[in-house]
Amino acid sequence: MAKIAVLERKCTGCGLCQTVCPFGAIDMENGRPQMNAACRVCGICVKNCPAQAIVKLETRAADVDKSQWKDILVYAEASGGRLHPVGLELIGKARELAAPLGFKVKAVLVGQGVDPCAEELRHYGVSEIAVYDDPQLGYFRADAYAACVEDYIRHAKPSVVLVGATSLGRSLAPRLSTRFHTGLTADCTRLELRENTDLVQIRPAFGGNIMAQIVTANTRPQFATVRYRVMDSPARSEEASGGIVRRALPRAVLTSRASCVSVTPLPPRKSISDAEILVVGGRGLVKESDLEMIRQLAALLGGDWAVSRPLVEKGWATNERQIGLSGRTVRPRLIITCGVSGAIQFASCMKDSERIISINSDRRAPIFDVAHIAIVDDLYKVVPELINRLKEARA
Repeated sequence: MAKIAVLERKCTGCGLCQTVCPFGAIDMENGRPQMNAACRVCGICVKNCPAQAIVKLETRAADVDKSQWKDILVYAEASGGRLHPVGLELIGKARELAAPLGFKVKAVLVGQGVDPCAEELRHYGVSEIAVYDDPQLGYFRADAYAACVEDYIRHAKPSVVLVGATSLGRSLAPRLSTRFHTGLTADCTRLELRENTDLVQIRPAFGGNIMAQIVTANTRPQFATVRYRVMDSPARSEEASGGIVRRALPRAVLTSRASCVSVTPLPPRKSISDAEILVVGGRGLVKESDLEMIRQLAALLGGDWAVSRPLVEKGWATNERQIGLSGRTVRPRLIITCGVSGAIQFASCMKDSERIISINSDRRAPIFDVAHIAIVDDLYKVVPELINRLKEARA
């Protein structure tokens, strides 16, 4: 860890450091600067001190005893009395990773009225379900939820903690990893667990040009987030197993200065992540109006339509329609890509679809590496022909 220190024998008490600090993190006491809790260790004061009396100290924590950290913990997100399916997908992956090492898979639930969710989790092969149920947890507040999960992690000492990359999970996971001064890898596309319990966290990096393998070698627990639909969901067992452990924190810990005034439920919206059939338009489309034939083909197939990132950047569609690392991950039964080159950011988020048909005039397009059926031709010939054939079949 890093910290800022003042060399008193050099300090002249000029106060310049207090002036330049953007966080108001320096107090002057008896003519000498003192760092307060707002310090972000940004180093601006170090660079600006004319007397070179402020230094940034780096301290390396001792390597953790990995034998003290066992098992895999999954944060099971729940809302409105229902489990988010990404939690079940993570449990399935956790069971796969845990089996060779003899690890157990545990889950933690935080919220109000989550007992039905805890009972449902017992049908997915977890050995223990920790439940934090309190009226103060009726809606998500990052500080209170993080305190609950932190409490259970310190109790159970899991080697790995998996969190869904939802809007809630993206807020919760970094807070937790910071509290344990350990690593977090976001939006993993693959996970592997070594014999020495190091979690290999695989995700695209450098603009998607390479697949990075990231390891948190010297600290525990190891945190990773995974998007919905990236992993397989396990089959539900008719027989319930695993115990439910009820835990609680002092009310003072759960009380926040933030309060919920009202809740306005949003109407349910269809997501391309849930579509069974998708037709996708890419950079090969010449003008925005050409998206109409993509939508028309999708409608004839009884599916939905989506786009790749270039069309979102052009303003032709919203991010909700985008497949890719900055959009959605999909696993439909059938996906037809039209004029999509297949950059790794896109391919990694759709390659697990059951059947992939790709139309592209460039026979070297990367999309053909993941396609089951490759059509090397002009999409402006192929798509209208498909539409006509489907209309004829319906006539």
